[in-house]
Amino acid sequence: MMKQLHPIVKLAREAVENYVRSGEVLKPSELSPEMRSRAGVFVSIKKHGELRGCIGTFAPTKANIAEEIVANAISSATQDPRFAPVAPSELDELEYSVDILTEPEPVDSVDQLDPRKYGVIVECGLRRGLLLPDLEGVDSVEQQIEICRAKAGIASGEPVRLYRFLVKRYK
Repeated sequence: MMKQLHPIVKLAREAVENYVRSGEVLKPSELSPEMRSRAGVFVSIKKHGELRGCIGTFAPTKANIAEEIVANAISSATQDPRFAPVAPSELDELEYSVDILTEPEPVDSVDQLDPRKYGVIVECGLRRGLLLPDLEGVDSVEQQIEICRAKAGIASGEPVRLYRFLVKRYK
């Protein structure tokens, strides 16, 4: 029996399935209260437990969270440079999770970070790397920061500004 999906996860799944099958962008109609505000959103797609796509925005770019979910779900399925676009034959095997981010806040020291609780943004000039919290295999703040540096192309000696954020994760 299929477990009942949270409306936020269901929206991400429907957006991907609709786009992959028809090329059309879903227009969210019924917005639950948590979809009406604005926030950064990341959509992660997994296939058989392995990452298949993950794209998001750390600050809102759309009118509401629902539109942010639709846009990032489609990008996650079709634009993640690490993967080929999702094919219609894969749709039944995919699992989705949606992270809604709080406003990033600057931190003065790594002591204010916790890889289980906080996501991290590492910034150097215009280069910026982001890592979501509570990821399998990421157990230390140092790992989080190194992954962010690598994503952004920031060398280990370069000075960086650090930000942290919380997420509400829907699976």
